[in-house]
Amino acid sequence: MTTHETAEPRAGYADVNGLHLYYELHGEGSPLVLLHGGMLTIDLNFAGLIPTLAQRHRVIGVELQGHGRTADIDREITPAALAEDVVALLDHLGIDRAHVLGHSLGGAVTLELAVSHPDRVRSVVPVSASVRPDGMHEDLSDPAKQATSTRMPTQQDFIEFRDAYLRLSPHPEHFDDFLALLSRSAADLRGWSDEQLAGITAPTLIVQGDHDFVTIEHAALMQHLIPGAHLAVLPATTHMTVTRRADLLLPMLAAFLD
Repeated sequence: MTTHETAEPRAGYADVNGLHLYYELHGEGSPLVLLHGGMLTIDLNFAGLIPTLAQRHRVIGVELQGHGRTADIDREITPAALAEDVVALLDHLGIDRAHVLGHSLGGAVTLELAVSHPDRVRSVVPVSASVRPDGMHEDLSDPAKQATSTRMPTQQDFIEFRDAYLRLSPHPEHFDDFLALLSRSAADLRGWSDEQLAGITAPTLIVQGDHDFVTIEHAALMQHLIPGAHLAVLPATTHMTVTRRADLLLPMLAAFLD
């Protein structure tokens, strides 16, 4: 993973909903919450984006339940529960409304915020997210295809997951159990009804790779169901590289946010 020079963040913890929730603040401007994907961290997902985003925004990086520096608790990991944590963090920071960009699991939390907490979001950018279980590419559910699929995380990705967990987690010995827990949680994602998606009022930019976990057809369905939504499909981009495409993402985000 390429690292990027960035100013030292203002880091802290918020005690919300039974969690000791880690967050970082970068820059000044309109608030922008960044929500990482499953098994990822603020740095693994967003290191290449934060320095530029922080020039125009008060960037709030969050490490969700069981991820990074935030310890797990005895609670199911669902978009609804994690969204409540984000709302509580905004309250803790005295922020009424924020832009929210989330990748994968974080993208599901972003959509949940838009559906259930519309008064707290200024705009939403769900990245590599789905609204139905059948929106995922068949390679993910067929073990016979996973071994040769170019959509799956690489061995290097798994090494980075594990290294970050062992280095940052308050309970590094839980890595294998937590990975299994996340897999079960992802399998149970219920999504949202057409009516719920039609009720989203926040400006929405849907982003995914052309070689993502989510099919392009499903992204088009999301664009159809969410009023006024925009869709960006990044070329030559997988699920794990979509937030690393700073060359494509940053100009789009500059035009979309604010």
